[in-house]
Amino acid sequence: MLAKRIIPCLDVQNGRTVKGTNFVNLKDAGDPVEQGKIYADQGADELVFLDITATVEKRKILADLVFKVAQGINIPFSVGGGISCVEDVSVLLNAGADKVVINSAAVEDPSIIEKLAKQFGSQCIVLAVDTKVVEGINKVFVSGGRRQTARETLSWIKQAYEAGAGEIILTSIDHDGTKNGFATELTARVSGLVPIPVVASGGAGSMNHFVDIFQQGKSDAALAASIFHFKEVAIKDLKHYLSQNDIEVRL
Repeated sequence: MLAKRIIPCLDVQNGRTVKGTNFVNLKDAGDPVEQGKIYADQGADELVFLDITATVEKRKILADLVFKVAQGINIPFSVGGGISCVEDVSVLLNAGADKVVINSAAVEDPSIIEKLAKQFGSQCIVLAVDTKVVEGINKVFVSGGRRQTARETLSWIKQAYEAGAGEIILTSIDHDGTKNGFATELTARVSGLVPIPVVASGGAGSMNHFVDIFQQGKSDAALAASIFHFKEVAIKDLKHYLSQNDIEVRL
């Protein structure tokens, strides 16, 4: 059995890490370069960096900042925000990213998934899916959760996998920042739908929530921000807790 992964997420705006609730009411949460080093030293399995306003502001990601973060860590590093073409991916990989995270551009033009997968390999292409329940249906949102699309979450994920996506980051906007737990039922459905790794995101508030998402949600990894940024849970303590609950992790 593959070890479950614990992944801190750096949501970056104007060069600073921020965190909010349900994708709004953002608060400053620190310097991303310093935080990246700390998380790598604490035993994080990977790090995700998302430039959360790049798409909305119609600009490219902050490659210089990505480079600085990459220089300070020795763990796999996924980067997203404003990626829309092969050139964008090349820039980020050259800056030190191991994988790229795409969202809005893929929803607008799904063919970009296939193009990027053919150019760089599926293992390098991570699809971020921001989802929210609208009138009883899980809908896909883009532009940092600001805009609802017509796409239904499960059908979109299946389409993206078939196009070449190698991993899914599934973020429940309804759960994001609430600290009430991950969207375990939805995550389990996604995990059963596609044979690629599924990273659960949104709602972590306690160590037991990670047990739930791995045991009930069947996720391959769990991504969190607030509880790590504000030192509510230490990654080392979390991993020992998971191990005590018979969940395979790298200690």
